[in-house]
Amino acid sequence: MKTFAKSFGIHPLTAEDIRMQEAREKVELFRSYYFVSFHTFENDKESEDYLEPINVYIVVFREGILTFHFSPITHGANVRRRVRQLRDYVDVSADWLCYALIDDITDGFAPVITGIEYEADSIEDSVFVARQTDFKTMLQRIMEARRKVMTLMRLLSGKADVIKMFAKRCQDEAIQQDLSTTTAPVNARPRANIALYLGDIQDHVVTMFQNLLAYEKIFSRSHANYLAQLQVESFNSNTKISEMFSKVTLIGTMLVPLNLITGLFGMNVKVPGGGVENLGWFFGIVGVIIVSIAGSFLFAQWWLKKLGNEEDDMPVMSSRRSIRSLGLRRGRDRAKSILSFPNKYE
Repeated sequence: MKTFAKSFGIHPLTAEDIRMQEAREKVELFRSYYFVSFHTFENDKESEDYLEPINVYIVVFREGILTFHFSPITHGANVRRRVRQLRDYVDVSADWLCYALIDDITDGFAPVITGIEYEADSIEDSVFVARQTDFKTMLQRIMEARRKVMTLMRLLSGKADVIKMFAKRCQDEAIQQDLSTTTAPVNARPRANIALYLGDIQDHVVTMFQNLLAYEKIFSRSHANYLAQLQVESFNSNTKISEMFSKVTLIGTMLVPLNLITGLFGMNVKVPGGGVENLGWFFGIVGVIIVSIAGSFLFAQWWLKKLGNEEDDMPVMSSRRSIRSLGLRRGRDRAKSILSFPNKYE
């Protein structure tokens, strides 16, 4: 970096920003060049650093540009291909190359945002039809989509200000050209004809940022709706389980006395009817069991019906109160006049 700084006359502050990989996006003017710091991101979906920011530093001279980055990017190749296609129609200057590089970086966000748009539509359509077994998968989809949105919003948040500052430098150049055409500028400034291109980039950045805000609201609403749906399904499942356990409890309550009867007659001692040769005692025991089951069932129905009637007959407390309930007293307890008090001077 020292060799580059010495060879091209790069200011030590610029060299330090590049060497220390300054993360802040900015535009700075110097005597023989201006310095642009801009962020792109890793667009390889198979990479572990997908959507991680990559710092791109552009040093723009009057006759050319220098770009510095510490990760492989494709923007330089895209700009060279664009130059080959448009060099017969466009005045390819150093300022135009800087604009083309910034424009290509900005356009790199469009495919990712389009994918997020499709994902938002898919999640919003499937959030109410997802089964309970898809709980983990659906939540992972929503959280991954929200993570992408927040990452892109963080990458786009400072670009509008940088481009606005860049356009302002171009306007200052135009004003300076109108005021004086003979005096050389103190600092190198971008040419005024680039301001129109920068306005187009700024519109794209603002539009993409607004779209990301809308997608974040969609994902947030889908997240809340899906959690509410899971709560309803969990409540219904708990209700069904409670009903099943109540039935099992009722059956168990009916079978406990029957176990007592069979246990008493199944003891290894002398019991009534043990020496009888006919089946009278057997059918008698079976009859008692059947009567016990029927009696328990009828008692349970009567008890449940009684509880239901008591709940229906409970009085409803009215929000109004009668005048008598306000604590006013009648007769001799009401307020007395002054004449009714005894006079000690009489």
